[in-house]
Amino acid sequence: MTTISTAQIRAARGLLNWSQADLAERTGLSSTSIGSIENGNSQPRDATMHTIQRVFETTGIEFLPDHGVRLRPLEIQTYTGQKGFIDFYNDVYETLRTAPGEVLVSNVDERDFVKWLGDFVEVHVARMKALSDVKYRILVREGDDYTPASSYALYRWMPSDLFASVPFYIYGDKTALLLFGAELRVIVMNYPEIAQAYRVQFEDIWDRSQVVQAVKVAK
Repeated sequence: MTTISTAQIRAARGLLNWSQADLAERTGLSSTSIGSIENGNSQPRDATMHTIQRVFETTGIEFLPDHGVRLRPLEIQTYTGQKGFIDFYNDVYETLRTAPGEVLVSNVDERDFVKWLGDFVEVHVARMKALSDVKYRILVREGDDYTPASSYALYRWMPSDLFASVPFYIYGDKTALLLFGAELRVIVMNYPEIAQAYRVQFEDIWDRSQVVQAVKVAK
């Protein structure tokens, strides 16, 4: 990772409308330290500069050559209809194939997913099972024992009063909101800070949820 310059720190704060205190709070440094770094009155360690850089980058800042700074464009992709739903699952697979990690899915009624995937569900289940470095956790409504991805995913029952009608799907740095209506619409936001916020929400509900008591596998 290339170390950023003090000029880039000042410019990045300006783009985000952050004070030195705002940056200090997010990095765990003191406002005095931030001021000294920006003014060139101290020589920070590389680890300190990398911490500052990571905080900015996860908030949408992109650092460019020759001390340039800009806001990274917010990437939003919308998929519609059954073809779009399959394209969305192809994006899930390709993202996890190249950058394995954990997938978190909440507010799920798997019947909607299976309905819109159609015969492609078997293809997707088979290829997800083959990704050994990927873990899945899924929250369904309390009492719902329809868990077709149980061969590779962990399910829990979330309390009924917390269940919402709009599922969310977190994979990599992406967050997808799924709207199951007359025309299916999936909105995918490729923005790390949003994904992290939804992960925190998911973990809170997961801790308050119960292990599913029975399993029915889709045929």
